[in-house]
Formats: sequence, structure tokens, C-alpha cells
Amino acid sequence: ILTGYIPQVALAANQAVYQGLHLSQIQLEGSNIRLNLGQIIKRKPVRLLEPVPVVGQLLLLEPDLQSSLEAPLLSNALTELLYTFLKSDDIIKPGNDPITPQIRWQKINLNIGQLTLRGIYTNPDVVTKLIVIRAGIQLATPNQLELNPLQVQIDPDAPPISLDGFLINLGPEVELQELTLTTGQLICRGGLKVMP
Repeated sequence: ILTGYIPQVALAANQAVYQGLHLSQIQLEGSNIRLNLGQIIKRKPVRLLEPVPVVGQLLLLEPDLQSSLEAPLLSNALTELLYTFLKSDDIIKPGNDPITPQIRWQKINLNIGQLTLRGIYTNPDVVTKLIVIRAGIQLATPNQLELNPLQVQIDPDAPPISLDGFLINLGPEVELQELTLTTGQLICRGGLKVMP
């Protein structure tokens, strides 16, 4: 530690909450951590000097995901993902984006290999609609998720929009080995690099 080098750090928690996200179980292990010890002694903020490889596993139970829907971190990410879906299918034309409506995500259900997400959409004219997203989820590559089949229902009087084979890039720092959805739970195992 006196050299600013920490060979390994392990963290495990049950029923943890991080920025409003409810994590049923999490285990993380980081290694080869190099810190700016010389600057820390001079009362400067702690900084990583190089990327830190972290491996771990995560268990999310459906009730914990349900509680996480109100967290801005998850709620905003889901809303942005919905707009990405709609833009990819030219439902929203680039440069012609509507005024951002309010979406309150209300319910999430996990089943074998798929999830269903429901929310209430309210636009500036105070028109309220139910939004339903149904998606099969699997790993396409260690850093890409594939949503297939993917259906978005934004108008109860129209058929759902199908966007099969939609890929979500998690970034080059992510390397997942397992993503499993079963009834009521999601299991994720893999690694990532925490960048300085």
C-alpha cells in the first residue's frame, strides 16, 4: 500500500443499494490497482494510474429490479433505450425529435430468456399511454447484448413494433461471460476494466 499498489480487493454484498439500484447479490474482485499515493499524501483526490481489471457476478431478483425502476440511473437509461429503438425504426426521424415526454416505468417481469417492461408515457398535451417492451435477451458477443425478439407497444390500437436483432454495445471495457434470465431473476457474470 505504501507504494500505491494494491494487489487485490474483494467486495461482496447482499441487498445492496447503489445510486437507487437494488442489487440482490454482488461479488466483485479488482486486481493490480495502482493509485497516485504521492498526490494523496499532498491531500489530492485519489486517482487510478492505470485501468483496473474487475471480475464479478451479480444476481438481480425481480422485486429488486422493480424497486430500481424509480432510480434515475435506470429510469433514464430505459427511456433513452426506448428512443433509440424508435429512432432505429424511423418512428422518430433524426432532427424531428418530439419534446421529451415523461415516462414512468412501472413494472418489470423476468421470464426464461426474456423480460417485459411496462411504463406510462405522458406527453406535454397530457395524453397518457401505456408502453410495453417485450424482449428476449442474450449475449451476442462478450460486450454486446442482442434483444431478439423485440417488440415495443406504444399504441394499444396498433400492432406492436418489431425490431428483432437489436444490438446494444456495452463498450470495449466490458467482457460478459454469462447473462441468464430465468423466472424472477437475472444472473450476470463477467469482467470489466475500470478506467482512470
